[in-house]
Amino acid sequence: MKTTLKLEELGMLLLGLFLFTSLEYSWWLFAALFFVPDVGMLGYLFGNKAGAIGYNVFHHKGIAILLYLSGLYLQSTGLQLAGLVLFSHASFDRLLGYGLKYENGFRFTHLGEIGAAGNKNRQAG
Repeated sequence: MKTTLKLEELGMLLLGLFLFTSLEYSWWLFAALFFVPDVGMLGYLFGNKAGAIGYNVFHHKGIAILLYLSGLYLQSTGLQLAGLVLFSHASFDRLLGYGLKYENGFRFTHLGEIGAAGNKNRQAG
């Protein structure tokens, strides 16, 4: 199942990259913006709950799709770009095993626990 989920995320990342080609922006801009969604991690400076909320807002694919579709409807390439960057970045993160966060700490995600303890739990299960 782990491989299937990673392939699905890879497909979504490639979809985001493909859709980006329909916009009239340079690839360097996409690359420059690719890690901007990680600004959501700054919420962890204010505790686990704020961190989880901040991270999840900037890594939620539903929000990314809403931004992109709003951009299509409003004919705003800026909104489309924002949606594609968020969508592609979230897919990339999930491909690496970083999921949406629970409020009990950064390493607790909907994909399982990140780190050594999480890897032990995944291997045992």
